[in-house]
Amino acid sequence: MRFNIIIAITVVLLSLPISYPADAFLKEGPNSKEVQKQLFEDHISKLYLNLKTKSRKPDYMLFRRGLIGYLNLKSQHKISSKQLLTIIDFRPSSKEKRFWLIDLKKKEVLVNTYVAHGRNTGYEYARKFSNTYDTYQSSIGFYVTGKTYYGKNGLSLLLDGMERGFNSNARGRVIVFHTAKYVSESYINRYGRLGRSLGCPAIPTQYRETVIPAISNKTCMFIYYPDKDYLKKSKLLNNEEAALDFFLQQESI
Repeated sequence: MRFNIIIAITVVLLSLPISYPADAFLKEGPNSKEVQKQLFEDHISKLYLNLKTKSRKPDYMLFRRGLIGYLNLKSQHKISSKQLLTIIDFRPSSKEKRFWLIDLKKKEVLVNTYVAHGRNTGYEYARKFSNTYDTYQSSIGFYVTGKTYYGKNGLSLLLDGMERGFNSNARGRVIVFHTAKYVSESYINRYGRLGRSLGCPAIPTQYRETVIPAISNKTCMFIYYPDKDYLKKSKLLNNEEAALDFFLQQESI
């Protein structure tokens, strides 16, 4: 594995711009933090660029943040070996496709579709988030998926929030992942926006029997919004050193 890392670092250095201080590798070798960080960033960039998709990708910043949290959860043994990353971006209008299911092993966007936010999180746009009971607001941050079950929305998926103060009450609030008829283009055409949930991320009903089983049982879900408090306090998002160390120990992500 160490030999493979040295080869990979050499390839990275040969592809770097002249301005990059390549002497860090020559002086300190593959254990140089500077070199390791560059290898890490290069890997993320290449993974992003090589993602196959029939629609569109999440933007690079969002993908990178999702991957950092994914690696941190992986290093804590909280997610399975499925290598699936679900990303939900609550910045755009609900009329846009804000949901991505990414297969990191195949380097492919499997699904890009609509996703609803909570009714008290906003009208067309998601703007308010909460970890408090009975607010009917969405909660941002990283989740680990649980088991499937059948509820009022048919096949649904339990979620465990991994970030204290932001989504840690998800189970108690019954914030789950499900499908809904109000998440559709026909609803958008009629009302000018998607329908809204009681705080749950909901996608179109056509994905009930495919996406829900696929991401069940300990995969990573990242619900993003640039909340200043969250960006400052999220340990899963900000602990890049742990993500880097885990990456360097693995054959793949």
